[in-house]
Amino acid sequence: MSGVARRTVVAAGGAGLASAALAACGGGAEGDGGADAGAADGAAEAPLARTGEIPVGGGKVITGRGVVITQPKAGEYKAFSSKCTHAGCAVSEVKDGVIVCPCHQSRFDISDGSVTSGPAPSPLPPEPIEVKGEEISFG
Repeated sequence: MSGVARRTVVAAGGAGLASAALAACGGGAEGDGGADAGAADGAAEAPLARTGEIPVGGGKVITGRGVVITQPKAGEYKAFSSKCTHAGCAVSEVKDGVIVCPCHQSRFDISDGSVTSGPAPSPLPPEPIEVKGEEISFG
């Protein structure tokens, strides 16, 4: 087998594997009742956090879930996208009443996600959450 033919076979095999992987991740057709149907509704999704993990006047970045949860006042929970509106970096911490982006030091208010200091051009988008008992989940 020549070098060109061998590369062609390997490339074709890789493309086939990639297609199979994408098909497996894509779920089924809408309304097909497949195995992912419950997960699409969030029914099987783990809670984002427990209320005791979110300090009053502070918050917590939920790494890997794309959200930061805050508690501006006792019993009042808010959630925002953890993606900074300046350069798309993930915010890293919540301290002194602000959500902090480590890339260029943009800061956002924990009560409404508004920019308290730039260079971020716009607020962090809110994320819907619900609190049931001690669990905080996407709403």
